[in-house]
Formats: sequence, C-alpha cells, structure tokens
Amino acid sequence: MSGAVGGPGASPSVHRVVLITGATGALGRVAARAFAADGARLALAGTDHGRLAEVAAEAGVPDDRWVAAIGDLRDAAATRAAIDTVTERFARIDVLLHLVGGFVPGVPILELDEDRLRSMLDQHLWTTLHAVRAVVPGMVERGWGRILAVTSFTTATTPARAGIYATTKGAQETLLKVLAKECAGTGVTVNLVAVRAIDTEHVRDTEPNPKTAGWTTPEEIVATLRFLASDAAGRINGARIPLDGQA
Repeated sequence: MSGAVGGPGASPSVHRVVLITGATGALGRVAARAFAADGARLALAGTDHGRLAEVAAEAGVPDDRWVAAIGDLRDAAATRAAIDTVTERFARIDVLLHLVGGFVPGVPILELDEDRLRSMLDQHLWTTLHAVRAVVPGMVERGWGRILAVTSFTTATTPARAGIYATTKGAQETLLKVLAKECAGTGVTVNLVAVRAIDTEHVRDTEPNPKTAGWTTPEEIVATLRFLASDAAGRINGARIPLDGQA
C-alpha cells in the first residue's frame, strides 16, 4: 500500500492518521498544528479529554478529523484500549509520534532514588514498548508506517549526575534501534531525532550564548519529523539524527 494520498505535490501527511503521544506538551502541540495543517487526521493521546480537546482546537482540526486516545500508556491494557479507540474511528494508524517526555534532577548514581528511576523507565521505556506493540503490527500488515521519537544527547555523552535520565532514554533508544532492524524491508521505518534541549521559549534567538547555541526549537524538531513521516524518507530507517547544529 502506498502511503501517499493526493498525488504529486501533496503535503507529506495528507489524509494519513497520525498518533501523537504527549500531545498536550509543548512539542506535541506544535506537532498537532503542523500535521493538522498538512491535512492529517489526528489521534491525540493523553489522560485528560479536556486538555486534548484544547490541543485540537488550537490546531484548528475539525471534529471529524481528530479523536482522543485516552489512556495511561504506562499500562499495556490501557494503551491497547486507547489505540482501539483510534482504529475504530479511523481504521488505521500510519504515523506514531512518540513525544511522551519527562525529566528528573540529576544526582550521583550512589544517591539516586529508585522510585524515580522506575518512574522514568515507565515514562520512557514502557510507554514506548506499549505504543509500538499496539501500532506496528497493523503498519506491517499494510506495508507502510512511521515510528518517530525524540531522544537526548545524554545517551551518548553520559554526563555525571545524569544516571536516571541517560539510562532510561538510552533504554528507549535501544528498543527503537532494534525495532528498526526488525522492521527493515516491511515499509515501516523507525527513526529518532536527538536534541540537547527543547527551546520552547526560543531563548537561543533572544539570548544567544554558548549554552543555548545547541538548543533546538519545537518547530525545528517538528519540521524534521514531518520529513521523516513522508514517503520521501522511506529509505531512512534506524537513524539517530542530531538537531543541535553542531559539527
């Protein structure tokens, strides 16, 4: 099945069904606006219907082109129920933008809080596993799909006092890299973009300095995700694309 609908020149997501997890966050809201403008049908995942409705309204997406996927993605059964809501409405999911985030202050390894570690594993690893298990089989069956997530430079630089965040994001990243290999040749691709910090306030532009030079705006991240979600990116699989502007 071709992922393109609308012929040459069509926007990269026209008529596709795009599931956005973490939809009520700053990055999720920018993604919702961009993919809605492309003509995609949106499945907005979260636990609060009212907040998801606000995101849909901000994105200007008509009621018949979006659905709330309500559920706690840390739970496998709740994730499946949320995905079933989407497929009952739109019959399929073409793109998963897994934008669930979370951060805890850094502490030395010998002092880390095990409950915080478990919480971040739930947020980064288990939500990812539950989401891909729910959507990838249908994508493979149809022969087209995109799995996209945002990762961190801490998985590579492993700075001191970043044990919880680097470990849990690293687990997510490894899971998706393995999934990319397992999906090779199916028409489903799995890719990551890596950022140092998400510059929601555009501080990099208003207060330029060495610290902010490597920060990335939500709009820049979403522009990359839009390309990776397109047919033109069909040969990109298993990539980890750095978006810090550094050589």
